[in-house]
Amino acid sequence: MIDAAQVAARLDDVRARLATHGHRTVSVMAVTKTWPIDAVHAAVAAGCDAVGENYAQEMATKLAGVALPCPRAFIGRLQTNKVRTLVDVVDIVESVDRASLVDELARRLPGLPVLIQVNTEADPAKGGCAPEGVEDLVSRAASAGLLVRGLMTVGPTEGGASAAVPGFRLVRRLVDELGLAVCSMGMSDDYEVAAAEGATEVRLGSVLFGPRPRR
Repeated sequence: MIDAAQVAARLDDVRARLATHGHRTVSVMAVTKTWPIDAVHAAVAAGCDAVGENYAQEMATKLAGVALPCPRAFIGRLQTNKVRTLVDVVDIVESVDRASLVDELARRLPGLPVLIQVNTEADPAKGGCAPEGVEDLVSRAASAGLLVRGLMTVGPTEGGASAAVPGFRLVRRLVDELGLAVCSMGMSDDYEVAAAEGATEVRLGSVLFGPRPRR
């Protein structure tokens, strides 16, 4: 059961923490994977700037026919054969990491806003384009007609929040070098570090909703 008032209070606390880093506005995406549609409505009512889902079929089922006043983002690893399931429900894909996915998105969703995901740890389990390949993938996506808004990365799962600093700094530098607008990095465990390192968007689940339900 989602307590909408509690979600709103938690979002207020997050925004207060983000404000202490003060050099830029940081948008808050509510990550609602495995949560019911009530979580989406609570996040929207609280004033979250976007809603993010990690699994294509779950997103298609949960958000089909649901009109929201904020973007519906896909943020998980996306197989090319799953792109078709997102056609009517996605407003932005933030996890573009390879040429074949660029081509399929451009074919099925021409003009779609996207972020290129950067893998700063050389960890194949996380997905993402290697830093040295980012410029070429940005160029390919733009040439294919996708709207490249910026870059996204996922911090390390071990070592505490401070372990994310080198990767976050690298992605912020790439955003600036490529003249992009969006730097999406930071989740529930490291969003304040991300904000301090120049994030323009953080992606939050448990800090807003509590422990995630089992699938």
